Amino acid sequence: MQEVESIVPPRFKEYRNQDGFTPRQLFTKNHKDLMKEGEKWMKGTATSCTVVGALIVTIMFAAAFTVPGGNKQDTGFPIFSDEKVFMLFIISDALSLFSAATSVLMFLGILTSRYAEDDFLESLPRKMIIGLSTLFFSIATMMIAFCATLYIMLQRQSWIIIPLICLASVPITLFILVQFPLLVELFISTYGPGIFDKKMKQWV
Repeated sequence: MQEVESIVPPRFKEYRNQDGFTPRQLFTKNHKDLMKEGEKWMKGTATSCTVVGALIVTIMFAAAFTVPGGNKQDTGFPIFSDEKVFMLFIISDALSLFSAATSVLMFLGILTSRYAEDDFLESLPRKMIIGLSTLFFSIATMMIAFCATLYIMLQRQSWIIIPLICLASVPITLFILVQFPLLVELFISTYGPGIFDKKMKQWV
């Protein structure tokens, strides 16, 4: 609709058809069912992703206080605090927690949106893009924290660490295969080029 409006004379925007509808009113009327379907899909997707994000927040928050190996009795500091891999665990845990919390907030923003016609143009897709991106990053860093924990606890048994680390990449791969095409499509439709050539002159 906006692409067409950008190339037609302004006076055409107020013309009415034989039923008395302006182009904007006719567009809204014809796409009423599509808006309902889009609202239903976005709410369903946001709800599912919110549950996943909230679960990751809970796990990562608990993991930060139950560090691998426990704490020293005399000082209270983690036993493996001098290990470089332990720092990788802490950083990955924090990044996963923060990104999951951001993802949950974005999806809550979708769930509480008013779902007006203009919201589908940029506001809702932008929130969905940020939510899916941060959720993916959260899952990836969660797997890194898991692998770091395995390495700390089983560093003398490399024969079992390597297969487990390879298995940890399975959830990340599945998320990419399932959600990445959707993420690309949302990004292109929201920020990609329009359906018309931008150099096209306005109709006279």
